[in-house]
Amino acid sequence: MNTRRRMIGVVTSNKMDKTAIVEVTRTYRHQLYKKVVHERKRYMAHDELECQIGDRVQIVESRPISRHKHWVIEEILRHDIAAGEPDIEDIELRDLEPQEPESAESEPEEPEPEEPESETEAEA
Repeated sequence: MNTRRRMIGVVTSNKMDKTAIVEVTRTYRHQLYKKVVHERKRYMAHDELECQIGDRVQIVESRPISRHKHWVIEEILRHDIAAGEPDIEDIELRDLEPQEPESAESEPEEPEPEEPESETEAEA
């Protein structure tokens, strides 16, 4: 195996052409204060494998490909199925319209008119 650095991270964006942004998380304990520190860094990586958002990937160091891109996605370790957006064909119009509750048995009852009180009780 060669001496190129390798890191494991999660794809956070794939909107660019053949480029994905991979976020690598590192957790360590601070030497002086002994506090657990969570550090994350984002790398632009060359993407020939067509990763999706949420995929766990391994990136490897490479020659500079562009100004900010000098990592390549080596392999996809785990696909994130839930991250895919639904297609337009899957969404039906009836799901978007508000639905009224179906109650065939109980019809809306009309309130009964109240009987007017007699004048003698109102005066007393």
